[in-house]
Amino acid sequence: MPWAEHDAAAMIAIPTAVSDKYSRGVLGVVTGSSAYPGAAVLGVEAAARTGVGMIRYLGDATDPVLARRPEVVSAPGRVQAWLIGSGTDAQDLGLLGALFSDALASVEPVVADAGALESVALAPRRGVIVTPHFRELARMLAATGTSVDVDDIAAAPGRWAIWAANQLGVTVLLKGSTTWIAEPDGPHLSVSVAPPWTATAGAGDVLAGILGALLATHSAAATEPGMLARLAASAAVIHGLAASIASRGGPIVALDIAERVPDAVRRLLGAVRA
Repeated sequence: MPWAEHDAAAMIAIPTAVSDKYSRGVLGVVTGSSAYPGAAVLGVEAAARTGVGMIRYLGDATDPVLARRPEVVSAPGRVQAWLIGSGTDAQDLGLLGALFSDALASVEPVVADAGALESVALAPRRGVIVTPHFRELARMLAATGTSVDVDDIAAAPGRWAIWAANQLGVTVLLKGSTTWIAEPDGPHLSVSVAPPWTATAGAGDVLAGILGALLATHSAAATEPGMLARLAASAAVIHGLAASIASRGGPIVALDIAERVPDAVRRLLGAVRA
């Protein structure tokens, strides 16, 4: 089922006069590495601009993250959702691997990307959204003993998103020109908003940050049937709309998308109020 702008608008948490940084959601982030610090910067930037009360960054790129976003907290503490894995290598995780395990063993909902995907495949649980592209999904399935060719996934991404969600027991957001979202025994959604210019390095890190923020602001409702799929699809809509606003028909880079996220949110909310 296609997920549209008016659907995504309903998933945006609007603060009130009594809101504080905790009621607006606290997102714990374990992303980035010495090899890929930019992934952490992009994800944190996107999450902050989507609308979340606080971000706790616990990854390996603290200095560049704080240089870009000094309001980020770099000490452990309470969180309402996790974003893990962007910009990390599953083959050399070290301490990050332990932090991934802690997040996946917690009761909080989790967005798992890139280097955390194999950890989810080997120890899946409900309350987790994975954000693979075609090759990453093939690797996830291979880790569970299912061999599938990347070309087969590319030929029928919607079907494979559904199959993987039911097989792994997690919500799958499968990235591509059309983004496919599937929740185990739940809704199957698709989003086709982003312009082709969105196919650029780091765009997936931005999407993960947007989704992490939405998950943190709706953590209390994360166990409701279909909620994770709706949040994932809404993140894809915001991401694609921000990319369209940034592009205006021309080339963009990932940071351009992150910086236009507030414009995308305002556009969605404006359409609802009109």
